[in-house]
Amino acid sequence: MATDTATAAIDDYLAQHESKGLLRLITCGSVDDGKSTLLGRLLYDTKLLFDDQLATLEGDSQRHGTQNGELDFALLVDGLAAEREQGITIDVAYRFFDTDQRKFIVADCPGHEQYTRNMATGASTAELAVVLIDARRGLLTQTRRHSYICALLGIRHVLLAVNKMDLVDYDEDVFSGILADYRKLADQLGIDHVTAIPVSALTGENVSSHSKAMAWYSGPSLLEHLESVQIERAENALGFRMPVQWVCRPDQNFRGYAGKVAAGSIRTGDEVVALPGGTRSRIARIVTADGDLDVARSGDAITVTLDDERDISRGDIIAATASPPQVADQFAAHLLWMDDKALLPGRPYWLKIGTRTVSAQVTEIKHKIDVNTQDELAAKRLELNEVGVANISLDHAIAFEVYTDCPELGGFILIDRQTNATVAAGALDFALRRADNIHWQHTEVDRSARARIKGQDPACLWFTGLSGSGKSTVANLVEKRLHAMGYHTTMLDGDNVRHGLNRDLGFTDEDRVENIRRVAEVAKLMTDAGLIVLVSFISPFRDERRMARELFPQGHFHEVFVDTPLAICEQRDPKGLYAKARAGELHNFTGIDSPYETPEHPEVHLHAGETPPDVLAQRVIDDLIGSA
Repeated sequence: MATDTATAAIDDYLAQHESKGLLRLITCGSVDDGKSTLLGRLLYDTKLLFDDQLATLEGDSQRHGTQNGELDFALLVDGLAAEREQGITIDVAYRFFDTDQRKFIVADCPGHEQYTRNMATGASTAELAVVLIDARRGLLTQTRRHSYICALLGIRHVLLAVNKMDLVDYDEDVFSGILADYRKLADQLGIDHVTAIPVSALTGENVSSHSKAMAWYSGPSLLEHLESVQIERAENALGFRMPVQWVCRPDQNFRGYAGKVAAGSIRTGDEVVALPGGTRSRIARIVTADGDLDVARSGDAITVTLDDERDISRGDIIAATASPPQVADQFAAHLLWMDDKALLPGRPYWLKIGTRTVSAQVTEIKHKIDVNTQDELAAKRLELNEVGVANISLDHAIAFEVYTDCPELGGFILIDRQTNATVAAGALDFALRRADNIHWQHTEVDRSARARIKGQDPACLWFTGLSGSGKSTVANLVEKRLHAMGYHTTMLDGDNVRHGLNRDLGFTDEDRVENIRRVAEVAKLMTDAGLIVLVSFISPFRDERRMARELFPQGHFHEVFVDTPLAICEQRDPKGLYAKARAGELHNFTGIDSPYETPEHPEVHLHAGETPPDVLAQRVIDDLIGSA
């Protein structure tokens, strides 16, 4: 009997735990405002620490603490050795805790400017931000920066914790002045809900219980507010949206589409559309690990089957036909740049949104934003931790939602195609409808027909190497011999093109990227005309050479690396450019103060230091004819 009672009690407890809501939040603000201490105090006050954790905390407080041997609650979440030694937060520390009313996942975010990208990572999944301000210092630059990023990432609820009130004698006027300043900032940023609480994280005043030292404050404690705050979710107003994560095909009798419902709800029998393809069907079953459902709602992980066979792939979005998402391939977006190397317009990146990955280019940076003043500043690039508004072009149309309506379908990351590192986080603002007025015009005479009448296979020979390497010399010899053999050719030389098509471009990294983009597009048009095109450009960056390659059918792009040692190039110096670069008279010169990224897998690798140019030219022709 006692066993049955205990079992029932456990079942009731587990059922109660499952039914509790979940709130995701972050703690952010300037360095030393007490974010980690506040979170540690919450864990301590809610009695979620085991005896061994308390013992460890006591020992760590003696060795690394900043409270003269007293418990240093920040050490509970500052897990990296460097964090403990320096007394700062570097990485985002995620912690779970719960009370009788609610479950919480909290991200303790770093305060230093150099770790702003880490803070953005924590904010990307949060519904509420606890913004800490040191009562002695008021609003600081990093407080404004973090608040701006919270607003950018769609957080509309802020708990303003004015911390260290014990160090200002619990002065109400200090608290009121900081609150007035922050409300002005919140109004500028569009943060609708601000609740301010005076606290002392170190002593626990107004953290989990009311403070006797601040009798003038009659609002809730910090924990009480977190337990009771109601977060409205904009995606609930949308129709059904589910990005397809996996096509489940265990046998020939079952085809299901698995994913997490991003918005809305769906019932068996409802009509749906798969985008961007546009195919329509009806929901036959909603399958889960616990059995079939009649209805699925936002946040549910499900597998749906359809009434009929449809061509739907990973990355597609299954949506309600009555209110489908938009489809586009060009967007305006906000970007937070997270890489040490600058963002260069025109460079190709991978864009990952939901479960779909496509190739993307930032076609234009409209402006960057001073996150302290919200001023719009002219910019041609974005550096680490800078925020900007940019136009983005994709190689395939995608289904999407505006980020503020549905972060799951409007938030994205940019990925470096060489290193696979995440270099930016972004939020889609709206589609650029300019693409709606542009369509592919069918022509009767195509690339094959033009090539057939010339009796040749079109190709692009892309010569790359340092200035003075002999690229143009070898390319000229190749074209001369091909012409004598009856082939139809044309030549695009870097210097010659800069006299006309690219005369408006300089030699910054941004202009070099655009220089290659334009030339690659011209070369593609010329191969479409059936020609063999020889391109002789330094083209120092691998990303742009890869971009050029991807414009051509497989086997029709031949990268020719004219590999000449820098010392020999300087010795030749036919235009006197190396001498000027060494003297500081010529900036952004490849090989001196601007890098050259050597090709990794060129079709032809010419070691050009001592081999005669005519021998090198013949190797290129042999490769071209042999591959035709």
